[in-house]
Amino acid sequence: MSKVWFVTGTSTGFGRLWAEAALERGDRVVATARNLEALKDLEERFSGSVLTLELDVTDREGAFAAVDSAVERFGRIDVVVNNAGYGHFGMVEEVSERELRQQMETNFFGAVWVTQAVLPVLRRQSSGHLLQVTSEGGLRSYPGIGAYHASKWALEGLSESLWQEVEGFGIHVTCVEPGPYATDWLDRGSRYSAELPDYAQARIENAVVFEIGEATATKPAILALVDAEHPPRRLLLGRLFPKIEELYQERLQTWRDWQPVSLAAFGTPGE
Repeated sequence: MSKVWFVTGTSTGFGRLWAEAALERGDRVVATARNLEALKDLEERFSGSVLTLELDVTDREGAFAAVDSAVERFGRIDVVVNNAGYGHFGMVEEVSERELRQQMETNFFGAVWVTQAVLPVLRRQSSGHLLQVTSEGGLRSYPGIGAYHASKWALEGLSESLWQEVEGFGIHVTCVEPGPYATDWLDRGSRYSAELPDYAQARIENAVVFEIGEATATKPAILALVDAEHPPRRLLLGRLFPKIEELYQERLQTWRDWQPVSLAAFGTPGE
């Protein structure tokens, strides 16, 4: 049976690639973006199988209206991909209140509004799969992009609560965690705080060289994920596991080393 997808941020990047992957195999897709002009080619190539909708995910009412339009057109929603977002670069001290709030409004609250909008539909169906695109940035952090990491860690935490709340309704939740890929993520809407000269040396010392994956290679992985009878709650995309494993081993060791202090902080029950 073909699936109905609801995908945010489909103008470029992963959102576009995964929407195309679904359409190419015969699924139907509700493709949303802030600029409908960017979705015209999808309508031309997949007429009848795609519904394009203008959506700024920071508009909660707009998210609910888009979901209503999707159900009106296709009758159901099987896969929801919360992909819309951007990166904000700046040391923590450099990020203004406005910049941080805007980052959270799109990357975190935008995903929350879409999630809240689709959940009544998925509950009525007793089925559905939410894909929360958090990136490796929801698992580990680099200097100079703390606002972005904050938004993705927040979405990871929310989603971990969410799957426990909705699994009884037959709804799956997966945090999709891609590493660096050759998309236009850096160029498309990335924002930068004004730099403080005091951090010039830190920027040089903490520069990271990433291994870049081929973005189109993620398409079969996403299709395998949504077709899985028992999908995982987290899925890394790319060659991330060794570094993530090392990081978590380090965290576990720190907690072990500080166990005496942790236990002493509990006190003596009954006294």
